[in-house]
Amino acid sequence: MFSNIPQILVILGLLTLIIEVLVLGLSTFVLLFFGIAMLITSGLIYIGILEANWITTMLTLAIITLILAITLWKPLKRLQNKPSKTDIKSDFAVITFELEKELLPSERYTYNYSGIQWQIKSKTPIEKGVMVEVIKKEVGILWVKPVDHSVK
Repeated sequence: MFSNIPQILVILGLLTLIIEVLVLGLSTFVLLFFGIAMLITSGLIYIGILEANWITTMLTLAIITLILAITLWKPLKRLQNKPSKTDIKSDFAVITFELEKELLPSERYTYNYSGIQWQIKSKTPIEKGVMVEVIKKEVGILWVKPVDHSVK
C-alpha cells in the first residue's frame, strides 16, 4: 500500500477536496490548499521531478501547502467576505399611506401595518398629511418618501 505514493496522494487529495467543497463549503481553506498540494506533489512524482519516498513527499507537501496558503489566502478570503447587496422588490414595498403627524429624521415615528408596529424613517422631514410611499425596508423599519404625483 505504501509503495504507490503518487496514487495514494491523488486519492487522498481528491477526498480532501471533496470534503472541503461538498461538506465544508469552502469554509476552511487549509484543506483546499492541502488537497491541491497533494495533487501537485503526485503529479511531480509521476513526471519524475520528485523521488517517490515519504520524506520527500511530506517535505514537498508542506512547502507547496505553505506557498498556496501565502499566495491564495487573501484573494480567497476577499471573495468569501464579499457582501451581496441586493434589494428585493416585492408588492409589500409598494404601500402608500398618509402621515398622521410630522416625520422628522431625528424623531421616532411608528405606523401600524398588517398588525405590526413599524418604525417609519425618512432622510428628509415630511409634513403631516402628506402621502408617502415605502422605498426601502429593513428589519422593523420602513423607509418612506413623499409620493410624486407628477409621475403617472
